[in-house]
Amino acid sequence: MENNHFQIWENCLTVIKDNVSPISYSTWFQPIVPLKLENEILTLQVPSHFFYEYLEEKYIDLLRKTLRKELGSNAKLEYNVVMENNHMANVKPLSVVVPGNNPANTKNRPVKNPFSQEEPSIKNPFIIPGIKKLQIDSQLNSSYTFTNFIEGDCNRLARSAGWAVSENPGGTAFNPLVLYGDSGLGKTHLAQSIGLKAKELHPEKTVLYVSSQKFQTQFTEAIRNNNKNDFLHFYQMIDILIIDDIQELAGKEKTQNTFFHIFNHLHQSGKQLILTSDKAPIELKGMENRLLSRFKWGLSADLQNPDYETRVRILQQKAYKDGIILENDVIEHIATHVVNNVRELEGALISLLAQSTLNKKELNLELAIEIIDKLVKNTKREISIDYIQKIVCAHFNMAVDLLQAKTRKREIVQARQIAMYFSKSMTKASLSSIGSQIGKKDHATVLHACKTVNNLIDTDRAFKTQIDEINKKLKM
Repeated sequence: MENNHFQIWENCLTVIKDNVSPISYSTWFQPIVPLKLENEILTLQVPSHFFYEYLEEKYIDLLRKTLRKELGSNAKLEYNVVMENNHMANVKPLSVVVPGNNPANTKNRPVKNPFSQEEPSIKNPFIIPGIKKLQIDSQLNSSYTFTNFIEGDCNRLARSAGWAVSENPGGTAFNPLVLYGDSGLGKTHLAQSIGLKAKELHPEKTVLYVSSQKFQTQFTEAIRNNNKNDFLHFYQMIDILIIDDIQELAGKEKTQNTFFHIFNHLHQSGKQLILTSDKAPIELKGMENRLLSRFKWGLSADLQNPDYETRVRILQQKAYKDGIILENDVIEHIATHVVNNVRELEGALISLLAQSTLNKKELNLELAIEIIDKLVKNTKREISIDYIQKIVCAHFNMAVDLLQAKTRKREIVQARQIAMYFSKSMTKASLSSIGSQIGKKDHATVLHACKTVNNLIDTDRAFKTQIDEINKKLKM
């Protein structure tokens, strides 16, 4: 068994192949070479440092599960990473051994249950059981640190405020701290950086990061299981609560009402709240006014698109972290052409490194021009609900405000239904969020609108032509 590393890896690949796309399999798993198996540690050779990091970030759970299935619960991974940019002929490439994922400790200390002397009466919605104390998983990603967050004019205020909060959570004027901006600008990274730094400086404090979607799911489960009070008490024990994508609670009145009580309790107890949103609090729709007013109590700091200098520094840091030597002209070309957000910037660099490593091409300006220009052409901009409303209203030559009007005029109702239809198909917004932004309707109205539009597309040729025209305008 100790020497049968090839067979063990083949067995793992059989399972992996059924759980990833063919492209992902050929790109990220076929280049891996099993080297040895000793003491339940399987050593895999990977072609580059960024390759290793990508596997650890995207596929570590799948790798861990398949390996434990073959070797048992004590199975571990180790990587033999081939150093990059070593293209000299007849020279054996250098390599370095890296252990598998062993992240820094992000666990909170066990929390005493203030409501029971014997058994814990509060059920943890993250399903982490305890006996006399609750063990609360912080849900933080150990790689989202301040060190890895590049500061620039686009995010300086937000980062400075976040650092101040991490040093003195609940003791600054920045409570709540609302971080807002478009997708991919680093809101989640910065919010988690605050949590990680606060845990480092204040290990006695309980930190919790949770997405609005998970918060909503947990609340729904609590209502279904008739333990809403347990849900409330659990969240009221948190010292630093980080809620990601708070705009996702739009239109969910009961969830908002519960969060309002949690917010009040934590704020009055001197606990810290950190929220992220794709819009400034004043622009959020479908949120209760009493919640919006509380969001404005602290500081709202925006994250903007990174300027050229910041994009260059982000690429330099990413390349350094991956052990890659990039010429200045390559970095400058990427920074010049990929301008929307940090996520696209890092994605462009990963694509470039993948092509260089897997196809054994030299990482130079010529390759950068070839890859990045294709990437920029194929990149789809994310469409907003506001933009969809503008395009639909422009097509019908009507004011956008009419979509919010309480009227039964056929032309306005139909324009509203079309806007809802495209919002459902072209955005990731929930039905409640779409309804709250278009006419302040509920999710049932949005569903009815989509069915109506689909029926008309199938039965009315003139209507279908109009939908096709609007669709082309939106994609332009």
